[in-house]
Amino acid sequence: MNEMISAQDVHFRYAPEAPWAVDGVNASVQKGEFVAVLGANGCGKSTLAKHFNAIFLPEKGTVLVEGMDTRDDDRLYDIRQTVGMVFQNPDNQIVATVVEEDVAFALENLGVPPAEIRQRIDAAMEMAGIYKHRKKAPHKLSGGQKQRVAIAGVIAMNPDCLVLDEATAMLDPRGREKVMETIRYLNKKMGITVVSITHYMEEAAQADRVLVMSGGRVVMEGTPKEVFSQTEQVRKLRLDVPQAAELRDELVKAGVSMPAGIINEEECAQALYELLK
Repeated sequence: MNEMISAQDVHFRYAPEAPWAVDGVNASVQKGEFVAVLGANGCGKSTLAKHFNAIFLPEKGTVLVEGMDTRDDDRLYDIRQTVGMVFQNPDNQIVATVVEEDVAFALENLGVPPAEIRQRIDAAMEMAGIYKHRKKAPHKLSGGQKQRVAIAGVIAMNPDCLVLDEATAMLDPRGREKVMETIRYLNKKMGITVVSITHYMEEAAQADRVLVMSGGRVVMEGTPKEVFSQTEQVRKLRLDVPQAAELRDELVKAGVSMPAGIINEEECAQALYELLK
C-alpha cells in the first residue's frame, strides 16, 4: 500500500494567540484504506480533516496528498481533484434545483465535455444509490438522500479519496445506514480511500483503522477491535463505545464468560450462542 495522505507534525490554530486546535499531529492514510477519526467535540478532528484537501494549511508541519504538499499553490487544483470532501449539512453543498444538474455542477464549471459529463454523473449517481431520483428536486428528498446527492457530486470528480466531515451527523438512523452502505461500497468495491470524521461508534467499528483525538492530538490508534476493547480508556475520552462492546462488558461484570474484543452485534450474538450450546 502507498500513502494517500501524510500529516507530519501538523500544528494549526485559528488565531495567533489561540491554543493549538491541531497540536503536533502525525498521521497517515494508506491508499484504499477506510480510516475513522473520533473524538469529543472540540478535539480538533474536523480541523484536521480540512487539512486533507488544503481548506486549511498547517502553521507548522506538513500535509502531503499523494506526495503533493498542500502549501504548494500550483498543486491546489490537483489536491482538490484527488481528495473530495463531504460536509455535515448537505443543504450547504446542493446548488441546483434538479438532482442530476447538481451532480453535474462542478464538472460543468471545469469545462468537462458534455458527453463525458453525462457518463460521469450517471456513474456517480448509480454508485451513490440516487440514480432513480435524478429528475427530482433536491429539497423534496430525505436528509439521507440529499447527503447521497452531495456524495455523488464529489464522486463525479473522480477523487481517489473521500473525506467525510461528520457527513451523517444530521441524519436519522435509516439515512445514516444508507449513506454508510454507499461509503462501504465506494471503499470496498471502487477502491476509493475513505476518511470519516464521526462521533458514531458503530460507524467507526466498520473502519479498517481508528484514530482517536483529544486536545488536538492523536491519543489512540489501531484497528476498531484494538481501540474499542479498551473501553475504560475510550470512556475517559468522553466517547461512547459500540453497544455490543458495552453489552459484553456488562455481561462480564455479571459473571458471564465472554471473549475480549467484541465490537459488533454479530460477534456478540455468536459469543452468546456459543455459551448456550
